[in-house]
Amino acid sequence: MLALGGLRLLRLPARAACGAAFLRKSSPSATHSDSSAQRRLSSGDAASGWYHQVSHSAPVHLAEDFLVHVQQSSGLPWWLSIVVGTLSVRTLVTLPLAAYQLVILGKVEALQAEIAALAKRLRYEVSLRAKERGWTDKQCRFQFRKNLRRVVSQLYIRDNCHPVKASLLVWVQLPLWISLSLALRNLSLEELALRPDLMTGGALWFTDLTSPDATWLLPLSLGLVNLLTVEVFSLQRSEASSIHKWLTNAMRGFALLMIPVAAAVPSSMALYWFSSSVVGLGHNLLLRSPALHKLLKVPSRRSDTPYRDLLAALVAKYCK
Repeated sequence: MLALGGLRLLRLPARAACGAAFLRKSSPSATHSDSSAQRRLSSGDAASGWYHQVSHSAPVHLAEDFLVHVQQSSGLPWWLSIVVGTLSVRTLVTLPLAAYQLVILGKVEALQAEIAALAKRLRYEVSLRAKERGWTDKQCRFQFRKNLRRVVSQLYIRDNCHPVKASLLVWVQLPLWISLSLALRNLSLEELALRPDLMTGGALWFTDLTSPDATWLLPLSLGLVNLLTVEVFSLQRSEASSIHKWLTNAMRGFALLMIPVAAAVPSSMALYWFSSSVVGLGHNLLLRSPALHKLLKVPSRRSDTPYRDLLAALVAKYCK
């Protein structure tokens, strides 16, 4: 304790005072190394904390409860419960959204002829107004694009088919896929003591759903199904734009990237990804059905034999 004239100025424990004196005498390099180590630890804790928050969020816990409920209520082995749960979620949740997306895109496609006619008329009116007011070419292009956007927006409102609505499927399907994937990871690794039957709940060559597939059969099957889905997507348009080609190549790269990723995660996750891809491919083919288009009243000018045309396009592209 330090005092001056009976007034208490500062009080430190003896050990703390010695520590403070030692810190004042320590070298700057040691202080710098300590602060660098603290920053590394804090950044690592932040990264692990972020992942921990996502993997233990409410949607992931709901997905865990859903998977456990399916297995316990059905009495099926875990591998079949994962397949049944995947089929039910994709059919009851994402399939209606995919059908809604089909309707929206069909309306947008049906508007293209009207948009082209209005654009031609608008270009003529802009040229007349440019002569009256002495607009430059840059002003003409600006006025044409501004008014065309307004006209197209009015058409979307009239037919209730703004293309943004077609993205609803992605905003639902992606979080659902992530939640179920993390739920299976938690059940297979962190909560294995509560679900030991996952170690014997597999089938065929992947009997242990908590360990990766050492044979790589599930990952390779996943990659093949994803690549087939990408090729079906790429054949939807006969004349693909540069953006469509870039998106197709990016999807091919992602399909190949998923193979080693699926080989490094528990087999339960790889099985879910494979099942989801198979169901998604089946839904993609189902949405090509002319009967479904008629039922949904999709304004489409597509072929009445889509499956025969798809097979012919695949043969022509890869069996030349």
